[in-house]
Amino acid sequence: MKKRIWFNRWFSTAYHFIEAIKNNPDGMEFEIFGTHSNPNTVYFHVCDHSETEPEIDGEAYIQYCVDFCKKNQINVFIPYQHALEISKQLKRFDEVGTRVLVIDDYSLMETISDKGKLYESFEKNGLEKFIPDYHIVTTAEQFAKAYHKLHSCGKTVCVKPVDGRGGEGFRVIKREADGLNDLFGYISHKVSYNDAYKILASEASFQPLMVLEYLADFEYSIDCLAYGGELLAAVPRKKAGGRIRELKEVPELLQLAQSIHDVYNIPYVYNVQVKYNQGVPKLLEINPRMSGGLHISTLSGVNFPYLAVKLLLTGDARVEKPVFDIRATHIENAVILGNGQMEKAI
Repeated sequence: MKKRIWFNRWFSTAYHFIEAIKNNPDGMEFEIFGTHSNPNTVYFHVCDHSETEPEIDGEAYIQYCVDFCKKNQINVFIPYQHALEISKQLKRFDEVGTRVLVIDDYSLMETISDKGKLYESFEKNGLEKFIPDYHIVTTAEQFAKAYHKLHSCGKTVCVKPVDGRGGEGFRVIKREADGLNDLFGYISHKVSYNDAYKILASEASFQPLMVLEYLADFEYSIDCLAYGGELLAAVPRKKAGGRIRELKEVPELLQLAQSIHDVYNIPYVYNVQVKYNQGVPKLLEINPRMSGGLHISTLSGVNFPYLAVKLLLTGDARVEKPVFDIRATHIENAVILGNGQMEKAI
């Protein structure tokens, strides 16, 4: 019987994860369910069943997920939307016979999902050389103090919410506004110090914001696969300009991945993002899930999405040694959404 897998609200590259799971080398067969609040979601095209999610949060969303798994006899649930909250409720999914591809230690999941807590944890666990200079602020006055402290050391300053995902909320702080250039130039992630301060000062306090040194050198994502206390694969993926990515065997990044595994023992599939500064890789974040560019890392010969599912289901999987020195890119591909046959009712 085919195992049933459900992807709740994901980003569009889940399309590639689903293809990787279906086109696995073992010939294992799966039935894929996909949901999203947007009925025109592209990965519905590779799902066997799709459904539009309700616009709900909190306990109502958790109950929706439990009910969905029970109704559709889901074997494996791969969450993105509200994954942190879901990781706290795993017993409810166990009760309906569903395994969840997520960290089963809520405390660890919470630490990784909050960049402030994660950086503090790095400091406590002997990994402090891998974190940039940073401050956590909740008021405009604290922001100003942190900015000037970093700027006085000759550092370019940037900000990001401690719980921001991807590039969400990321801004580079420049000293002064650039007049018409800001209005008519290319859209960028830059904002002047005065504008940032004015916006932040409009509130007495705000959600924790990370003020940190901007890291100007190369950025890498390290896609990792782990199970049973062992790091099974780690593939550093370099942003090499535009859409170009390079899979490179970088010793210090592989050692960093091993060090992170030794401390946190994150299971299944996850991603470590770093950016270099003066020859030292500095942590940006850890994503306790499949990363947006994971489909590029699968070109190494490691089918991360499928292997993570197989490990969850069976506890065993053969993992090939990654192939490196691969340069890759991707192109847009047209997918018909409006032919009246896209959405398959569940």
